Amino acid sequence: MLLHSFPLTILLLSTIPVTPQWGAVGDESGRSVAAAGPVVQGRPFTMVWNMPTASCQEHYGIHLDLGAFDIVENHQQRFQGQNMSIFYHNQLGLYPYITQEGLQVNGGVPQRGDLEAHLALAQTQISALLRTGFRGLAVIDWEEWRPLWVRDFGIKLEYRRLSKKLVRGEHPELTKQEVNSLARKEFERGARDFMSETLQLGVCLRPRGLWGFYSFPECFNYHRKQKGHSYTGHCHSKTRQKNDQLAWLWRQSTALYPSIYLPKRLAGSSDATLLVRHRLLEALRVANQYPTSTHATPVLPYARVAFAHTLHFLNKTDLEHTLGESAALGMAGVVLWGEQAFAKSKHQCEILRDYINSELGVYISTLKRGVQRCSEERCHGNGRCARRDPYSDHMIPLSDSFSNFLPDPTHDLSHLRTNFLCQCYQGWAGEKCQERIASITNT
Repeated sequence: MLLHSFPLTILLLSTIPVTPQWGAVGDESGRSVAAAGPVVQGRPFTMVWNMPTASCQEHYGIHLDLGAFDIVENHQQRFQGQNMSIFYHNQLGLYPYITQEGLQVNGGVPQRGDLEAHLALAQTQISALLRTGFRGLAVIDWEEWRPLWVRDFGIKLEYRRLSKKLVRGEHPELTKQEVNSLARKEFERGARDFMSETLQLGVCLRPRGLWGFYSFPECFNYHRKQKGHSYTGHCHSKTRQKNDQLAWLWRQSTALYPSIYLPKRLAGSSDATLLVRHRLLEALRVANQYPTSTHATPVLPYARVAFAHTLHFLNKTDLEHTLGESAALGMAGVVLWGEQAFAKSKHQCEILRDYINSELGVYISTLKRGVQRCSEERCHGNGRCARRDPYSDHMIPLSDSFSNFLPDPTHDLSHLRTNFLCQCYQGWAGEKCQERIASITNT
């Protein structure tokens, strides 16, 4: 079921009031806000394909039948299209960055970039790629630097060094502390201008698209083995504070795309659930605290079909820790990503096809049907299910092709009523989304 199959029914920004839960459903002023509605009408949970796999059919004659599992894809599985488009740093405007060799491209740091020229080129590129009525996902993937100075560590320290060097060159009379302070201000101002105005441009040109930056918001809950300490999955202690400093970014975004990639060492581990859960909960907090107009911003995490930096596919347990956890927490959907290596040869395409036709496809189908059934049985089809206690391990039961829960429908319906609540779509309210309400207008 493709996005372009429903030109008049995609409810990208359709949302409705929900019963406050987890203490997080409220904006900056404390007002109750609406939950994000479905990306595709009638589909409370959408799977989107964002992998460059067109060559499997074009070069090797191997068909990846994503439609059989209700996975949204672009026409002919093109990497950029009307359902899903991702823009890398060299595909949208004149993004300033420093290469691994130290070459400064487009000024190197955002405060030296030509914002006007950047926006002019980006406008041409967006207009050429995306149709006027574009209603798909539009993801900007800029990873060379982060907009907050303190988060540019490791190899990203080069952006701090260059920023300070530029300030020292212009103001040799300043002290070291003054140089650092001014460099930080100039860098963060430039970063904000580039990111904020690029988002504004995208939303202005294609207002029905879901615009956001890949891997934002971040949680910094990397899995590291610490002797004598168990992994909690909690975000870094200053995550909320730092993410709240990016309020300008959340207000411009019409979707959030956090990353829930798993490292290979978490294969089959319950720690994977903790890593994913806390990244998603932080994204939900941001989505609710900085809503788009009167509703929470849709959250569609990026997940890999394989472990990070490998071609080793996730098994059912690992899929539960990523896709299943996302569904249980009430995400609008998940974006499936993978690099060109998955389609680099006929043999690799065959392996990917077999994985899709077996483990991945079967799990996605039963999960989506389970979410659909939960919506219908629990929420009258007018809302999406989400855990009452987000820190619990309760999962939405999988459902077979006949829309029956497996293995005990009676038990599972009781499980849903006890452990899941409804997030109602626009025009509906009540514990089971059974009450029609008047449209909400801004005052």
